[in-house]
Amino acid sequence: MIPKTRKEKSKESGKTFQTPKGMHDVLPGDQPYWDRIERVVRDLAEFYNFARIRTPILEFAELFQRTAGEETDIVRKEMYVFKTKGGDVVTLRPEGTAAVARAYLEHSLGRMSQPQRLFYIEPMFRYENPQAGRYRQHSQAGFEVLGGSNDPIYDAQIITMFQRLLETLRIKNTNLKINSIGCRVCRPLYRRQLQTYYKTHEKDLCSDCVGRLKQNPLRLLDCKEDSCGRLKERVPNVLDKLCSTCSEHFKTVLEYLDELQLPYTLDNQLVRGLDYYNRTVFEISVEGKGSEVGALPGGGRYDYLMELLGGHLTPAVGGACGVDRLVAVMKAQEIKIGERLSQRVFVAHAGELAKKKCLKLVEELRKANIGASEALARESLKAQLKAADRDGAPIALILGQKEIYEDGVIIRDLRSGLQETVPLHRIIDEVRKRLRDKNVVEVTPIHD
Repeated sequence: MIPKTRKEKSKESGKTFQTPKGMHDVLPGDQPYWDRIERVVRDLAEFYNFARIRTPILEFAELFQRTAGEETDIVRKEMYVFKTKGGDVVTLRPEGTAAVARAYLEHSLGRMSQPQRLFYIEPMFRYENPQAGRYRQHSQAGFEVLGGSNDPIYDAQIITMFQRLLETLRIKNTNLKINSIGCRVCRPLYRRQLQTYYKTHEKDLCSDCVGRLKQNPLRLLDCKEDSCGRLKERVPNVLDKLCSTCSEHFKTVLEYLDELQLPYTLDNQLVRGLDYYNRTVFEISVEGKGSEVGALPGGGRYDYLMELLGGHLTPAVGGACGVDRLVAVMKAQEIKIGERLSQRVFVAHAGELAKKKCLKLVEELRKANIGASEALARESLKAQLKAADRDGAPIALILGQKEIYEDGVIIRDLRSGLQETVPLHRIIDEVRKRLRDKNVVEVTPIHD
């Protein structure tokens, strides 16, 4: 006989059922927030050429044990693990990145055009203490760039997409924190220095951190206990220990963010809660109203994740944002729900300086609700224009050294091959005019 639960007993005593602890209903009054967030995520994905992927709610538990790390809170405390009738040990999916990486390998997406730009909006499950905007079943919206090169421009673009998500939702008082945690070359030295520092303070560590000190000292920087927090104030700075390759990568990411005029704070204690990250890691939180939900988007680079799953070294970067947390912040900031976004040209560059300027040009087009495609990680202009042809864009905007110094942009008609240089300050109006002449349909934009 199956024992009765507390709620089943309460039902017999005349009380009604309730959701299990940490679960929640999305009532009709809250649905407009969800619809709005999902619509903005889809519009951003369409604008930046991300294709949707859906992975199963159930995965083998070993997938996350191997990738997230045995000593992480997700694996040790928060996964819903059970055996199937066939004896398989499975878990309700606790996060999206490892599942997407598994799908990338299983279905040989690496044989398709690279990089693969994928996004998802899916439920996740973690057995953690419920708080404001944090539920045991929660939804995450994620963007992942897998394959291709480990170009820092992808790091910057992922961060930019999440910043634009918050801006479009009109969430205010955001704070972007960013760090680099190095690679397998320079990180071991930093780990040893962390262990040396914390061993002199071992008696002041919480019980969890005593174990982390031996297994994975980077996890010590992620501890939220007050006693451990005080010790973090004097830890060695990871940015001083980066190898030249990681240092240059991080410097370039920051240059892209500067070019886009995205403010950020360097946080040398930011490590994220999963072991598969390397190099760039980031989080965006809010200050003031809504700050109690913690980080909104967060993520970073994970070039070694495919190797952990039996594949080859594969450059990758991405992040995710809790939809429930976004709703909580929008309510706290009393944000009213607005309407809808977008249209398409191809942006190409010739030279490193032009590449940085192109990133900003893409964002100017986005603000003007003009859709744009690009292949900025490719250095060859010929290869970029081939991508433009495959994309079917009628117009290409080309920036080179000459155009930068003359404050101009080349507009090339990809059907006739004719081109001319237009002053940069007129480019939005000129693109709109030419798209109208070509009868390119524009979708009703979002105006908040």
